[in-house]
Amino acid sequence: MDNQVDISVVICTYNRCDMLPEALESVLAQETEGVRYEFILVDNNSQDRTHQVVESFIGRSPVQIRYLFEGRQGLSHARNAAIMSASAPIIAFTDDDVRVAGDWVKRIKQAFDEHPEVDFVGGKVLPRWESEPPAWLTREHWSPLALVDYGEKPFYVNQEKPICLVGANLSFRREVFERVGLFAADLQRVKDGVGSIEDHELEMRLWRAGRQGMYVPNIVVTAEVQTERLTKQYHRRWHTGHGGYYAIMREEQFEQSSERLFDVPIHLYRAMATDAVQWLKHMLCGKHEAAFLNELQLRFSGSFIRQRRRDFLAAGGRRTAHEIATFAHRFVMRKKPTPFFEGRG
Repeated sequence: MDNQVDISVVICTYNRCDMLPEALESVLAQETEGVRYEFILVDNNSQDRTHQVVESFIGRSPVQIRYLFEGRQGLSHARNAAIMSASAPIIAFTDDDVRVAGDWVKRIKQAFDEHPEVDFVGGKVLPRWESEPPAWLTREHWSPLALVDYGEKPFYVNQEKPICLVGANLSFRREVFERVGLFAADLQRVKDGVGSIEDHELEMRLWRAGRQGMYVPNIVVTAEVQTERLTKQYHRRWHTGHGGYYAIMREEQFEQSSERLFDVPIHLYRAMATDAVQWLKHMLCGKHEAAFLNELQLRFSGSFIRQRRRDFLAAGGRRTAHEIATFAHRFVMRKKPTPFFEGRG
């Protein structure tokens, strides 16, 4: 009997046994039209009834279910354990608070078959609101909720169009992990942390290696958005965390600057000053939602600078006063006027 599967579906979970049954049921109720898949559940050191929930599904599903326990805390550790265990040439990731569409597996296989030139695909992540979202929560604020809807037309994502597809609906050809490596552990979400960037960093590595992905709008999942994530406080916390992770990641275009202070590109200080002025302007004009967007950018930038300064000092960089004095000296010397007769014949 041929036991080869086409897709390994992966969910990594931590202490969400109450949410898990709906996620599992959606994964196991696929209309595959001949596409064969296995399901890998990675328990990332949960302290609740996660194992018992998974065991209750094993044996009553025609789909092969594999339970893995990963004791090292962190989403990247859990995903990497699944990658090492997966047997299919395509690995499809989703989350424990997500319900995948009934044709999800089939659509993923179809996308890879029709586009041999792409190495990863992602699709829509639409919201299931636990409660009515507030008026301020427009699509400009979807990133902290890991929601995605780029419309109805597919498009490539690559170095020319570096749009990040998110892990709640993200599938890869298995061989890319052999080429560029696994998910980065230093950028991973741990327990209930927020703002992590492991998906983005892996996609950037693929782009640098000349690989590309594709946004495929008919690959659809829905994600539960808990009420606590509909608060401004949650969004403040997410952008603060995101800034720190971004500082560690060192995104190439963001880092292009010869002038630095505490190893932070000078353009970030300029952007922070602009955001501060815009925040004050919007507050004085009563434009509180516009001011909130400026505040979130300030929180990102402030966290980026704090993380980079910590790393700079830990690596033996100049102490604060010396670093500022050195930067000021370079700035003054660069701006020093040229004597009138210098260089004239």
